[in-house]
Amino acid sequence: MAKKRCERLTPYRELVKIQTLQEETRDACLRLSKYGSVSFAGLTDVGASFKLLQIGSPLSASELLSIASLLETTANVKSYGDSKLDEEDVTRDSLVRLFEELIPIPDLASEIRKCIISADEIADDASRKLKEIRKNIEISYNRIRQKLDKIIHSEANRDMLQEAIITTRSGRYCIPVKAAYRSKFPGMLHDQSQTGSTVFIEPLEIVNLNNDIRELENEEHLEIERILMELSERCGQRVEELTEDMKLLTDLDFIFARARFAGTYNGSEPILNEEGRIDLKGAIHPLLERKTAVPIDLRLGGDFSLLIITGPNTGGKTVSLKTLGLLTLMAQSGLHIPARYGTVISIYNDIFADIGDEQSIEQNLSTFSSHMSNIVYIVKHADNRSLCLFDEPGGGTDPVEGAALATAILSHLKDMGATVMATTHYSELKSFAIASPGVENASCEFDVATLRPTFKLLMGVPGKSNAFAISKKLGLPDEIIDTAKNGIDSDAVNVEELIADLDKAKREAEADKEEIAQSRREIEELKKRISEKEKASGDERARILAKARAEAKEILENAKKEADEAIRDYNKWLKNPTSADPRAMEERRRNLRKKAESLENRKNDKKAPQTSGHKAKDFHIGDTVKVLSLDTEGHILELPDNSGTALVGMGILSSRLPISDLLIIKEDKKSSSGPGRKAFTSGISKSYSFKPEINLLGKTVDEAIAELDKFLDDAMLSHAETVRVVHGKGTGALRKGIHDHLRHLSYVKKFRLGEFGEGDAGVTIVSL
Repeated sequence: MAKKRCERLTPYRELVKIQTLQEETRDACLRLSKYGSVSFAGLTDVGASFKLLQIGSPLSASELLSIASLLETTANVKSYGDSKLDEEDVTRDSLVRLFEELIPIPDLASEIRKCIISADEIADDASRKLKEIRKNIEISYNRIRQKLDKIIHSEANRDMLQEAIITTRSGRYCIPVKAAYRSKFPGMLHDQSQTGSTVFIEPLEIVNLNNDIRELENEEHLEIERILMELSERCGQRVEELTEDMKLLTDLDFIFARARFAGTYNGSEPILNEEGRIDLKGAIHPLLERKTAVPIDLRLGGDFSLLIITGPNTGGKTVSLKTLGLLTLMAQSGLHIPARYGTVISIYNDIFADIGDEQSIEQNLSTFSSHMSNIVYIVKHADNRSLCLFDEPGGGTDPVEGAALATAILSHLKDMGATVMATTHYSELKSFAIASPGVENASCEFDVATLRPTFKLLMGVPGKSNAFAISKKLGLPDEIIDTAKNGIDSDAVNVEELIADLDKAKREAEADKEEIAQSRREIEELKKRISEKEKASGDERARILAKARAEAKEILENAKKEADEAIRDYNKWLKNPTSADPRAMEERRRNLRKKAESLENRKNDKKAPQTSGHKAKDFHIGDTVKVLSLDTEGHILELPDNSGTALVGMGILSSRLPISDLLIIKEDKKSSSGPGRKAFTSGISKSYSFKPEINLLGKTVDEAIAELDKFLDDAMLSHAETVRVVHGKGTGALRKGIHDHLRHLSYVKKFRLGEFGEGDAGVTIVSL
């Protein structure tokens, strides 16, 4: 059924309906990439059986088996739809409703399978009575076999038998007897051979047994009919659910067929609108080989609704025309399109095309007449919700009249509000596009050096025919080419020169635009890094000050505690002099003096800072130094300048400090500080060179995880909060392996797939 729906697939005009179809195709693609394919192999058209069930008619064994297959397929598909889905998937998946409404009815499917082995065989266990009947048939057959074996092996009957075998005629067991002994062999005659030499006789001894078997077989037949009727009645009670299952499975089969088809050309979901805006990005004609086809970028609508494409023959003009038409039809049919993500497609009520040559001798139609017949029809029926595609309008007649006619037709359709795209060789149409608002030129690029088209579509630049260059390259004499050039009207020459200048200016502008964009990206990145560093520096300064305040508070509290305890002791001794111990009093006094001297020394140390005595030439990038004023270690990031200050990194904090405050730590001290020092140094250097993105495209899962672990280690040392992991879409195996690994990393806070503009499903954003 789904195959028939694919064959009858037609575009829709309603935006909501098209968006629903596109959403279904997208969600099916995501399921295929995440969980693999789903099989609809057991789905067959059993609609005729449902009609029989509705009127109470029994079904045959094969029809009941088809229903069992339908139910088993329903169970498998429902299991696929329900498995491995988290809450996020369920909330955004348009297919959840279809999967949930499936009703497998497993008891009915298992009962049919239990009773029916094949279309021609009912199981013995289908009912107790059937099993008993077949057992009695077997007993009767064994009795007949024993009696017939005794007859054919008897010495008295040996001469009368043609062969010592048992056979059947009309469902009754017989033995072959020579015709000459017919009268001497008692029994019922059932048949004779073609030659008449052999007759087939049922011996009188087994007539009753044969009759018993026939009666038992009739009982068996009636019991089988009863079983089939009973199964049919059970199916009839659930016929509405069965009908709904078949409809839902057909819908899902059709949706997943669209998704698998999109996978064959790496299709993407277009952005839809009804305003006539088209923006094809990297679009490829769906019938061209994807590996060799040249993608095109094409814009239409918005500032201009008429696009005129010019350029040499075989340059790709008509292919561009057909690409736009076919991709629009695909999008309106719910299919993904062979173009990059972000492609914009407009929805139209009608798409008109005048492409190719329909001249006919029988209908007395010339090339011009056949094209004009199409154009007349288009002009009569087009409106502001139409897309009109023209290949060489006005061709096949006088060039001057044809160009004027084409200009008038295209201008009329544009003024009507239709979206129009046309190919042409007429210079008049190129000039019309340059001079008219709402009209834009485009051209198919041609390499004159190689005499080959590049098939690239250049927006905003009219194309040249390149007839003179091609002719000269092929060997046409210069004097003929010069004569041809002299015969061209000066205005036409000026137009061609204008085209060449525009082409050159366009290329230069695009190159400048790319350089400016790159510079802007670098500036934004630098701004972001500086902002992050300033924030980190402020946080570190605040932490150091908070620590100093806490230490000072602790010193004051301890001093106050000591003083309070000493005062209490002396007060006790004053009140009770006899209990005073001179030695204890002296010991307490010495302790207080020592602590006071210790605090005074620390105070003096801070008041009189040390100096290192180093000179500027003593320092090197990467040297480990002690910052005397802060009593902490750091790393030389920039050499001392003329004022004698060097840039020192201390963890995530960096600051310019005088070299007199920096004491170089010798190599032996650095090495004695062990692995922790190396990790500290590495972390500093990483923080200034780390880029928060890794590209794992083309890697195996094992290779990717090894590189990812090292990358995340660097990210942690650099205090990065968010990183970007590029893995692509493909089959989804690499993405799944990376996600499984990330779930088991304790320092990964969360991760998600990229959103639109971040790389979509080909990128994972990781928060640390």
